[in-house]
Amino acid sequence: MSVEKQLYSVSIYTENNIGLLNRISAIFQRRHINIESLNISPSEIEGVSKFIIVVDMTEDNVKKIIGQIEKQVEVIKAYYHNLDEIIYQISGLFKIKSELLFEEPQIQNIIKESHARIVTVNKDFFVLEKSGKKEEVVALYNQLSVFGIMQYTRSGLISVTKEEMKISSLLEKYNN
Repeated sequence: MSVEKQLYSVSIYTENNIGLLNRISAIFQRRHINIESLNISPSEIEGVSKFIIVVDMTEDNVKKIIGQIEKQVEVIKAYYHNLDEIIYQISGLFKIKSELLFEEPQIQNIIKESHARIVTVNKDFFVLEKSGKKEEVVALYNQLSVFGIMQYTRSGLISVTKEEMKISSLLEKYNN
């Protein structure tokens, strides 16, 4: 049992009901736990949503949180994984003045070396997208900030487990 704090990815499979996000976030709030990132999307089963919440806490506390989350009526199942047990990505979008793309040769090198992708270009700005680990997106931000970033946003973590999850068969039974 780990008493050391670390990042955990909490995956919650739910019915898609109004107000559930508030109740789930209240569970973390009551325990004074900051949510590092949050993503909600459809899951592999039609009609079932998947929350991915990243928190920095001890394993004991994450187990207690899972127990509280699973008491919510709409929650089908909740899991937690440390970052070594999942394959994950985040995305960052960077809006930069177009003139820099043509006037600063270093910008093109940064784009190539970081494996970022140009999403759109117009006369005023261009937008880059970078997916990867948080450190990779932050490193690109640090490199580009020297030239000036007009806008920047970063997504929450999305993930799948390295090990097979039995949730699909559980959800199929739930859905029938």
